[in-house]
Amino acid sequence: MQGTGFDMTGRILLTLLLAASGLAQADARAQTDAAQDASAATVLHIRLDDAPITPVTARFIERALEKAAEEGAQCLVIELDTPGGLVTSTQAIVRNIIASDVPVVVYVSPSGARAASAGVFITLSSHVAAMAPATRIGAAHPVTIGGAPGAPPDTTSSRRGPSVMEEKMVNDAVAWSRSLAELRGRNAEWAALAVSESRSITSTEALEQNVVDLLADDLPALLAQIDGREVELTEGRMRTLRTAGAVVHRESMWWGEKVLGVVSNPNVAFLLLMFGFYGVLFEFYSPGWGVSGTIGVICLVLGFFGMSVLPINYAGLLLIALALGLFVAEAFFTSFGALTLGGVVCMVLGGLMLVDTPVEVMRVSATVVVPVALATAAITVFLAASVVKAMRGRIQTGAEAMMGTEAVAQESFEAADGRFEGLVMTHGELWRAVSGTPVTAGDVLEVENREGLTLFVHPTGRQTT
Repeated sequence: MQGTGFDMTGRILLTLLLAASGLAQADARAQTDAAQDASAATVLHIRLDDAPITPVTARFIERALEKAAEEGAQCLVIELDTPGGLVTSTQAIVRNIIASDVPVVVYVSPSGARAASAGVFITLSSHVAAMAPATRIGAAHPVTIGGAPGAPPDTTSSRRGPSVMEEKMVNDAVAWSRSLAELRGRNAEWAALAVSESRSITSTEALEQNVVDLLADDLPALLAQIDGREVELTEGRMRTLRTAGAVVHRESMWWGEKVLGVVSNPNVAFLLLMFGFYGVLFEFYSPGWGVSGTIGVICLVLGFFGMSVLPINYAGLLLIALALGLFVAEAFFTSFGALTLGGVVCMVLGGLMLVDTPVEVMRVSATVVVPVALATAAITVFLAASVVKAMRGRIQTGAEAMMGTEAVAQESFEAADGRFEGLVMTHGELWRAVSGTPVTAGDVLEVENREGLTLFVHPTGRQTT
């Protein structure tokens, strides 16, 4: 009995030792895996530096989200500094952030940066919202064409209140901002006021009022603060961020996106259209096809390429086309400047209306449109004057070009059939000439007409010295 009890006790102890050893090994493996995960953690970082929100921006962020998912990144950090942008592009960015399987951290940075207008909605939609010191957020009120940027409608004025369309725009934006704030557990009341009353606050106030989640001096400090933070992805899935010591991969726009970003600037697109018009127009005033026409066509292609991503107002585009037509017509019709003046008016109005958006930074600037319109008018007047001068000038080709010119008799003319014939020199060439009166060598003659290779001349009464 004693031996049996001893055997049972030994078996129990051995089992306990094996179990303890297995737990220790499992714990060691878990720690090793965790250490490996931490060492292999990556963060994708992109930067929007004082950039308006455009379709190019939306495509760039969408591509960054796809790359972050492919690389298995812990999160995508969007370093944001924007004055605002297009509503459609903002909506596309927000949809992609909400549907993303990778947590998105929006970081309003560096110091002095802003998340204005469209930037408010992008920040509210992010899984983690952070700001650097001395930054600001707000002023998300929809701006109507002709109104001041960020200024709400004057509802107190007795002469004019907000239009029905303005009320619809504001109410829709208020509901959108509220829904985004509620989705992320942030201050929905402030989000509504940022739209309806164009409220703006500093980074410190944003943290105190639960508009953003944290403040960070720089990117490493941000990654250290969000390490271990749980965020909710789509369908209620939770994700714990492991960003402490993570490797940061910075993603930039590729050259095609950069080119599209430059030419899609409304001012650049407008100037490219005008330079293209100048190049093609100058080509029509010279024979053949040369450098100006080639450059003009390239400018036109780039201009239309840039406008392809902008919300173009076709009434504005038609006014610009009408202006160019009036400028061209000035060279062919005598209007005493009326056509040119009409062209200037149409170009200014068309340029200001070209991009159909209430966001001021996305419209063609008046400081660009007015000088270009005046310069085009000056070029048109110069070309028109050149055409008129050419029409009134002496004909330079054909038989008519010889009429009225002077020739010098190279010999005394001989009488033949009641007239006098001899050789004359004109324009550096020897011609056979006929005169109705005697001509001596050295006489200065005037050409009356030309038939074939024979000139009809008469003496002027002068001789060469």
